Amino acid sequence: MSDIKVKITDREGVLHEVDAPTDMNMNLMEVVRSYELAPEGTIGICGGMAMCASCQCYVKSEHALPEKSDDEEAMLSEAFFVEDNSRLGCQIHMTPELDGLEVELAPEEA
Repeated sequence: MSDIKVKITDREGVLHEVDAPTDMNMNLMEVVRSYELAPEGTIGICGGMAMCASCQCYVKSEHALPEKSDDEEAMLSEAFFVEDNSRLGCQIHMTPELDGLEVELAPEEA
C-alpha cells in the first residue's frame, strides 16, 4: 500500500480526509499544498526548509512522530499560536505508520 488516509482541518474549520502517498517522500506541508487546502502563498513559504512557521499544524491524533529537530524547535519558539501539539508540517514525512493522522492547520500569522 502506498497511500495513507490523513484528516486535515483547514484554517476555515473544514475537515478534509485525503489520500497521502508514502512512496514519494512527501511531507504534510506538500500534501496540504497538493490538495490546495490553504491559499497559495500562505503555507510552505520557505519551501519546506523549517525556516518559517507557515506550515505549523496541531497534531490531534496520538501517532508517534519523529523528535523535533533543533531547526523545528527554533522556528516554533518564534511562531505565533504555538500549542503543546504544534509541529511544522514540512517536518512530518508521510509514512505508512501515519495512516489515520489527524491535524489542524494553525491560524495564519498576522
